[in-house]
Amino acid sequence: MSCRIRETLTGRLRTIVLENELLAVTVLADKGADIARLEHKASGVDVLWKSPWGMREPGSGFAPAPNSNVAWLEAYEGGWQELFPNGGDACVYQGVELSFHGEASSLPWSVEVLRDTPGEVSVRFAVRLFRSPFRLARTMTVHAGSPALTLEESAVNEGALPLAAMWSHHPAFGGPFLTPACRLDTDARTVWADPDYDTPNGRLHPGGRWEWPHAQDRAGNAVDLRQVPAGPTDMLAYLGDFAEGWYALTNPDLGFGVALVWPASTFPHAWLWQELRGSTGFPWYGISYTMAVEPASTVPGHGVVHAMESTGTHLTFAPGERRDFTLRAVFYDAGAGQAVRHVAADGRVTLRE
Repeated sequence: MSCRIRETLTGRLRTIVLENELLAVTVLADKGADIARLEHKASGVDVLWKSPWGMREPGSGFAPAPNSNVAWLEAYEGGWQELFPNGGDACVYQGVELSFHGEASSLPWSVEVLRDTPGEVSVRFAVRLFRSPFRLARTMTVHAGSPALTLEESAVNEGALPLAAMWSHHPAFGGPFLTPACRLDTDARTVWADPDYDTPNGRLHPGGRWEWPHAQDRAGNAVDLRQVPAGPTDMLAYLGDFAEGWYALTNPDLGFGVALVWPASTFPHAWLWQELRGSTGFPWYGISYTMAVEPASTVPGHGVVHAMESTGTHLTFAPGERRDFTLRAVFYDAGAGQAVRHVAADGRVTLRE
């Protein structure tokens, strides 16, 4: 099968599907341009997690919670979100609340088909934010015969003053792809456990800093972060000091994996979040098994104001400034015992011998 684009509806949400013979990607244009599905065609497996409460459409009859954290989670179907200009906790900046995980992940995005041929399909999604004067665009492209999805991104400050922001991508992986057999490889060199993430089933010692892939749990025992545990456990940590900017998550039982590669100059961090049936309260209640590795501009994940005050890792956009980057997601074949040695910027994956 060659490339094609399909337009459909998910409930009442405008939905765009880009696919070739190797992969299919489903984008909810009317909800943050979320990537709702990323399917490995040979196995028929969608690698992205789905929330147990499922899709809840904006305007479909439920009353959104006044707390933006709860409101975001109520509408969180799983999948892959783009977080901008805030990440994590809501905060007040420039006289307005920047909502949990940023409004870009909740607004409808426009759709423009740029190319629709058997050899290539390309769609441009775009949005202008309300609470801050940013305009974002994302061009998503699939080529025939290629297992890679390319995202070309831009953000522009259309305001007349400098503005701070956080920018990240939030792909959450789940079953049947995510299992305790999975292995995480990356070119990150360090890991920092969130100092404020201290839960009953927390995997890591809060605030600890280590050299990847080694860490310590709260009892001081050694932890190998390459291995995905069965649970029950949960964690929030931050990968850093990337040589280039990539990670690969392999399921040897299924014989394939998925990798992301991006410029570390744009995203020098990656949030590592695991909710492996570890949290017993709202919203997980001990039943969700998911993990996200999230290329990010900024740490920690507690809102842009907190980052400005604690680490200074926020972005600052001058008036009229535009920033661009390219991110790729790619499928690759891998069996038992095979680790990933490198992911090139063009998406080529090299396995260790």
